[in-house]
Amino acid sequence: MNAIETNGLTKIYSSGFRKKQVQALIDLNLLVEAGNIFGLLGPNGAGKTTLVKILLGITFPSAGNAKILETNISDFRVKRRIGYLPENHKYPPYLNGGEVLRFFGKLSGMAGLQLEKKIDELLELMKLSNWKKSKIKTYSKGMMQRLGLAQALINDPDLIFLDEPTDGVDPIGRKEIRDILIELKNKSKTIFLNSHLLSEVELITDRVGILNKGKLLREGTVKELTEKREEYLINIEGDSVGHLMKELKLVKIKDDSYSAKVLNALELNKLIDTLRGRDVIIKEIIQQKNTLEEMFISLINESEKGSL
Repeated sequence: MNAIETNGLTKIYSSGFRKKQVQALIDLNLLVEAGNIFGLLGPNGAGKTTLVKILLGITFPSAGNAKILETNISDFRVKRRIGYLPENHKYPPYLNGGEVLRFFGKLSGMAGLQLEKKIDELLELMKLSNWKKSKIKTYSKGMMQRLGLAQALINDPDLIFLDEPTDGVDPIGRKEIRDILIELKNKSKTIFLNSHLLSEVELITDRVGILNKGKLLREGTVKELTEKREEYLINIEGDSVGHLMKELKLVKIKDDSYSAKVLNALELNKLIDTLRGRDVIIKEIIQQKNTLEEMFISLINESEKGSL
């Protein structure tokens, strides 16, 4: 089952006196499998927020169509199954934490003991129980993020959209939020995550999409996106490869460690056989990879050059 499905999704805005057209999304095709954590990455102006607004029914596509939870986005009833944490969310400062969650719970059709129990559960989950009756104006940025996440979960949604959920949260708090998101995933919830913290996305997501200027540049698992398929680090015992470096096209990284570039798995196995045939003791072979941040920057730079 797909939690999100878009087909040819396009959004064009008209701006300025001359009604200049701005393409926020261009023929976007995307599938997000239910029960996964999906990370959407892209620079400012890439179209991330536009996509989320279309999926939430806040704005409408110029062309194409989309489904969430196998229901057309035009069907307002599906919103009962959605949670949303916007970026830079604000709550009235005169309310306390419990009152904020009570307000959103009532908007979701909850009431009575069921709602009060849910409020207490979420505040405990977010480690805000002691702040239930404290005014919002006394909350730190990290506490506001945790309260916002509680708000997004108040109606026990199947699909949760989170825009920068760890923004302003300290490292311990980010780890706690990651653990909560993994727990939600284990309960078969689907999480659609926007974040500028690529290291966070790399730790938690099942799949990632890279968006720039309205176009989906690449999509896949973090492993698929960051692997250098042809490059390996070979650690050996002793210094028995020096005379073979030129012949085998090895590059010394440091003592006992060499980098090897091959065309495919067959060539890698031939290299291993050659080393063993020369009595070289191989301790470890590691497939090299970029960080998600390195891959992201490289892909965006390539995209920018191609659009010149």
